[in-house]
Amino acid sequence: MPLTDTELRYYDANVLRLPAEKRKEYHEQVDRLIAELSRSVRDRTEIKITRVVKAGSFAKHTILRRTSMDPVDVDVVFYVGGRSIDSETLQTLADTIHSLLLAIYPTKKVEDFEIGRKAATVMFAGTGLSVDIVPVIEDASRPGYGWQFDLEDGTRMQTCAPCQIQFVRDRKTRDSDFRTLVRLAKRWRNQAELTHLKSFPIELLMAYSLDTEGANGSIEQRFRRFLLYIAQSELKQRVSFPENQSSAGVFIDPVVVLDPVCDSNNVTSRITEPERLEIVTAANEAWETATFASTEGDLSLWKEVFGPRFKVRDDA
Repeated sequence: MPLTDTELRYYDANVLRLPAEKRKEYHEQVDRLIAELSRSVRDRTEIKITRVVKAGSFAKHTILRRTSMDPVDVDVVFYVGGRSIDSETLQTLADTIHSLLLAIYPTKKVEDFEIGRKAATVMFAGTGLSVDIVPVIEDASRPGYGWQFDLEDGTRMQTCAPCQIQFVRDRKTRDSDFRTLVRLAKRWRNQAELTHLKSFPIELLMAYSLDTEGANGSIEQRFRRFLLYIAQSELKQRVSFPENQSSAGVFIDPVVVLDPVCDSNNVTSRITEPERLEIVTAANEAWETATFASTEGDLSLWKEVFGPRFKVRDDA
């Protein structure tokens, strides 16, 4: 017997989704960080912050609640105005932000702060929250848009954090269970230990499934359809969206999923050929298990897909 929508919504609400009280706690913690960092930037530097946006899965409401397998992170985009668009500028910004964070949190260990490829990361031991501070050079000609750099290779791409949030909001309007489906897919990803399949590509692949197949069928059917698409396409198809103004760019990466707010950005560019094969194999195995579990009505089989915490009703 297939899982009902009521059962999967129970699983999402009681196991997967970030509880309201935790969301409030994280918001408050992030707001304090934003206020302190903004004040430090204003008082100690000549950097002009024009806008701050909470972004990523947290802002899109597709984030999973924290467990030992499911970390919680929040992206905070700082738009910087009046700066040249080059990698040297971003390196200077990153170094400055790192120094300011150390000054703001003098009692925290140096290891709690980390400069990544595109962001400075702050780890909060108490709540387990990870916050990525992402500096973006504002594009004054396009509201919400800006330039983000990779600190390692110096490449740059255009991004729009509010546009990416709106993209998910639009799909949620078309399919009220869209965010539930994304969280199901992320839980499967974590259970399968596909660390190279990031959250943003999962959101986009689920959106592509909605765009091409519609919102017909149960939540379970649509989730299995998502897995089947990955298995059958082998992620060799170029994925783009109506929001993409052009899809004429040339990409040689094994997997190509275009950022709906930037036609030149392949969000899966770091997935290697062996990793593509691993994702496809895992999706095929999960689809076979889910299909058999649906036919047999065996909840224990679903735990192979979603993990041991899978449950669809209150314990007796």
